Amino acid sequence: MNLTMNIRDLKYIIAVAETHHFGKAAERCFVSQPTLSGQIKKLEDDLGVSIFERTNRSVEITPIGEEILKHAHQIIEQADLIKQLALAHQDPLAGPLRIGAIPTLSPYLMTLILRPLRQQYPQLKLVLSEEMTDTLLERLRNHEIDAALLATDIREQDLDVKALFDEPFWLAHSTEHEFYNKDEITQKDLDNTELLLLSEGHCLAKQAMEICHIKERKESEMADLRASSLETLLQLVSAGFGSTLIPALAMNGNWLSGSGVVARKLEIKNAYRRISLVHRKSYPRQQALQAFSAIIQQNLPNTVQLVTEKIKSK
Repeated sequence: MNLTMNIRDLKYIIAVAETHHFGKAAERCFVSQPTLSGQIKKLEDDLGVSIFERTNRSVEITPIGEEILKHAHQIIEQADLIKQLALAHQDPLAGPLRIGAIPTLSPYLMTLILRPLRQQYPQLKLVLSEEMTDTLLERLRNHEIDAALLATDIREQDLDVKALFDEPFWLAHSTEHEFYNKDEITQKDLDNTELLLLSEGHCLAKQAMEICHIKERKESEMADLRASSLETLLQLVSAGFGSTLIPALAMNGNWLSGSGVVARKLEIKNAYRRISLVHRKSYPRQQALQAFSAIIQQNLPNTVQLVTEKIKSK
């Protein structure tokens, strides 16, 4: 078998597999369609297999193509790792830093740190993605991101965890809610109320259930009012559909003014979540992660509590 294969060819395969179109794949790879098509056809001839099934209407990957695609992803990830190693040797505070964050944290934290990060480390390019915890962990294991900001306890042998801060929960309710005339909200009050929760899959929903000692979701009129974002939850609260728990950073700013929503901090033990930066132990640019963590801790409001501890292996 006379086989000549390079990283470029693997990127062509991935582009076609993701777009199902040779023209769109060529645009993504910044080459002409005949160049991309010809190179993939040459690779197929050299391998003696068909990676794609082509028709006039579609391009679909074959079963053997699926297997080749898996290895193509792995090889490109390793090639990227080599680039990162070289970059870390030259300047660990330069180049892209791929950070994932849960959606109940990202929009509120990033408004606090993006400008200071750019001012202090102009060569460090933050590449941000928002996903739920399970997806972020999978992407972290697959080397698709460098680190993740999470609010759940992670104990995996190949991952390191740096605790950054404890974020208290606030109770949000409308001015028409029965809680409005109460001077203090107790654990008993929370235990006896029905909270609006985020849809399943959000760690915030599970944490709210734990604080309120809810073992399972109950079927009621609230069952149809689960939201996919904090903003939607607060709109429901504003419309008088109940109360909810909101992390402290979401309370920053004056956007609640005129909304009819009252937010108050809970003076209840363990009514908080711990935000940590999680990364692979093998990640080479430790200095970049330390700089990123420091920027976060230096620009937090006093509504959260810093955690001053070193990175711990789990």
